[in-house]
Amino acid sequence: MTSKTLVVLEPTMRESVERIARENEISISGVCRDLIKEALDIYEDKYWSAVAAQREEGFNWRTKGLSHNKVWGKK
Repeated sequence: MTSKTLVVLEPTMRESVERIARENEISISGVCRDLIKEALDIYEDKYWSAVAAQREEGFNWRTKGLSHNKVWGKK
């Protein structure tokens, strides 16, 4: 299910969105949707990178790490 959301853009931002829409032959709302989706993907990637970095700091590779052979069963 989709829902509508009103977004207020500065004039220069609106012009950029209109240009992208014309170049790609899609609607302005489609451009906004795609840009928001891409921004959320980037935000999510940054979040999970931070989580991974935090976990990695406290990880003891010598006692808890697995060798290539243990994981894949070959050298």
